Amino acid sequence: MKNTLLATVAAITLMAGNAEAAQIKKVEFTSQGERVIGNLYLPDDYKDGSKLPAVIVTGAWMTVKEQMPAIYAAQMADKGFAALTFDFRGWGESKRVNDAQNFMESPAEKTQDIVAAAEFLTTRPEVDGTRISGLGICASAGYMAGAAVQSANIQSITLVAPWLQDRAIVETVYGGAEGVNKLVDASKTPQIVLAASETDKTAIMNFAGYYTDPARGAIREFDNKFNTASWPQWLGFDGIQYAAQLNKPVLLVHSEAAAIPQGAKEFTEKAGANAKLVMLDNVTQFDFYDKPEIVAEAASLTVSHFNQKQ
Repeated sequence: MKNTLLATVAAITLMAGNAEAAQIKKVEFTSQGERVIGNLYLPDDYKDGSKLPAVIVTGAWMTVKEQMPAIYAAQMADKGFAALTFDFRGWGESKRVNDAQNFMESPAEKTQDIVAAAEFLTTRPEVDGTRISGLGICASAGYMAGAAVQSANIQSITLVAPWLQDRAIVETVYGGAEGVNKLVDASKTPQIVLAASETDKTAIMNFAGYYTDPARGAIREFDNKFNTASWPQWLGFDGIQYAAQLNKPVLLVHSEAAAIPQGAKEFTEKAGANAKLVMLDNVTQFDFYDKPEIVAEAASLTVSHFNQKQ
């Protein structure tokens, strides 16, 4: 298992344009009394006793820590950070015994897990507990923003390719109020369905690309499942609401060619002087996940942002 993990991370690191893989430590902490499994990435030249700034890295909905979080964590470790990735409760290595409670896209629970991760980092000998930040990708951008509001341990955040929604955006994406209500009604008889498939029409995402490509997101660790009981929580989630509540620096990195850029713009406007939005040219949502030059640019912007605060 250890050798497989190290080989995977080495490949990920090379994809992101670095020469060497980070050191990785398997870690475990609790969130709301439940077990959470993660990986702590450290610079390749890390020496015991050093205290590093830390960053919590979280990914898109329905994903696990070995997907886009691993790629960004390797970048951040290469740039001198201790980077924590983890599987949210009910996913990956943090799955519960009862499958009916797994594969839930629960914004409230995932936000709690990020808060717990920040608290956990304050106990780690590798980490300067006064210099903890967050990097949320896609759907977890809203969760990261919520966690930053709730946790005094999180000092600054970056939101990459952020899927930031409110009720109006949800209705635009999911076929209006009628489409939203249909999904909510269907959730009353929950099923575990495929997250992504090019052929199965019951899958949540019916398209080729990152999630169906074994060289990208369709890796062995990917659960590729979704609990339809999630729909009321996900569709009712408003990540933009946190903008006005944040009193911490936030960087948003997005593109007009990526998903719902209007959400990032609304968030930035409502956050006021605390927020900065950088729009990259012609970058798709999936490009942000693993395209080496895009990941490198987003990571560099993130480091500059975090260092300004620290």
